[in-house]
Amino acid sequence: MAHAAPTPGTSPRGPFARGSFARGPSTGAGPGAGRTGRPAPPDVFGRRTHLLAKAATLLATGLVYGYWEASISRRGGPITGWNLFAGFMTTLAFLVLYLVVRQIARRLPREPHAALWGAFWGSAVGFLYSRSGVAMFTCVLMSLIVAAAVTGALVYRYYTRGDAVEARTARTT
Repeated sequence: MAHAAPTPGTSPRGPFARGSFARGPSTGAGPGAGRTGRPAPPDVFGRRTHLLAKAATLLATGLVYGYWEASISRRGGPITGWNLFAGFMTTLAFLVLYLVVRQIARRLPREPHAALWGAFWGSAVGFLYSRSGVAMFTCVLMSLIVAAAVTGALVYRYYTRGDAVEARTARTT
């Protein structure tokens, strides 16, 4: 029994196969392809909405970090004005340092980029851990563990994503 050969832009299982419309053509990198070589998903929101969402997420992360510091420093006591002030100052410091690290990290190669983010998150966790009143050696150890984990995860991510992008650009040139 003879079967028709699949043509570019169709699934080998036929045009009505499960999920074939959601994936789009399976021809590899093309004009509308995303980073993985498959067509990019439709962008439902505009650039302005994405920027607003990014800023809102950053602000929410800073507020959670500041609240976390304030709740640790009050040690179960009543909420005071100084406690709120300390929480908002921690939020402000976190946001400023995050933005500075983000600007510097953009200009760095993979390994220093990952190490900078690892140092930032290790220091942030170490600071919160130090506010709980434990020994300084424990805070430093926890900070180094978090920094090593974040750095390792980011190096892995940058190498696996970067190799795929480099291989794809090498094929097209």
